[in-house]
Amino acid sequence: MIKTPPYLQPGDIIGIVCPAGAMPVEKVSECIRVLNEEWGFLTKVGNTIGKQFNYFSATDEDRLNDFQQMLDDDEVKAVLCARGGYGMSRIIDRINFKKFKKNPKWIIGYSDITVFHSHLYSNHYISSLHAPMAGAFNDAGYIDRFVQSLRNALEGKKIKYAFDPHEFNKKGEAIGELAGGNLTLLTHMIGTDSDIKTRGRILFMEDVGEYLYNVDRMMYQLKRSGKLSKLAGLIVGGFTDMKDTERPFGQTAYEIIRDVVGEYDYPVCYGFPVSHEKENYALKIGVGYKLKVGKSKVILEE
Repeated sequence: MIKTPPYLQPGDIIGIVCPAGAMPVEKVSECIRVLNEEWGFLTKVGNTIGKQFNYFSATDEDRLNDFQQMLDDDEVKAVLCARGGYGMSRIIDRINFKKFKKNPKWIIGYSDITVFHSHLYSNHYISSLHAPMAGAFNDAGYIDRFVQSLRNALEGKKIKYAFDPHEFNKKGEAIGELAGGNLTLLTHMIGTDSDIKTRGRILFMEDVGEYLYNVDRMMYQLKRSGKLSKLAGLIVGGFTDMKDTERPFGQTAYEIIRDVVGEYDYPVCYGFPVSHEKENYALKIGVGYKLKVGKSKVILEE
């Protein structure tokens, strides 16, 4: 059975780190203010916030140490990754989970943080939060229902999301533990210690800024590695800012996915609000959900 970290109480401390890409302090400040003044939590800012080293927030060693310190800090009850980017794959195998396994806490993020979510779920069977990060709080973003869904999840409120159907949907119902994240990272982890387990799960995926032919290639990689054949259900989120080559691929991202999974009989929904845009509901990795893909409504609930 999945182990879920304790939900947060007023006054609990949330650590904020950049374990992958860099983020300036001024882009994190509104998130810190909201967590402290609006949501009633306290914050502890890691050493990687506001730093930059080449493509990353800091060296591998410094990013690892900063993240490890937050994982092991007894005062910190959740860790919010300020942003994704790239870099978690370079440090994931050196993270020490010994103390964390005894006293787990919510780890929050998406995009490159997919690596951590999958590694934690597959190896230690602990839940984490695929959810908005620090940048989503800016420009009054913290008042929208997507950032508020993070607060609700941290406070232990049961999740129930409903939205309109897409023409490509395959109707049906599914019950299973939720797994997934960024498509690029899901395929990147195949064959590694962070490889995602999909059999009997409800898988969700999203991506941004990819070439359409690469979406096709990644979907076939998932298919050929057996990740798609035994699912309970599939949730397709936002595929935004897709790119095409000089010779057009000839299909949209959703058409590509539809054709790759067309032979399977489990329910599939498209257009779920999980993405790199503001439409990004908080989702608990590893927790059991029920997916109902109906004619007039799609519902995902704990």
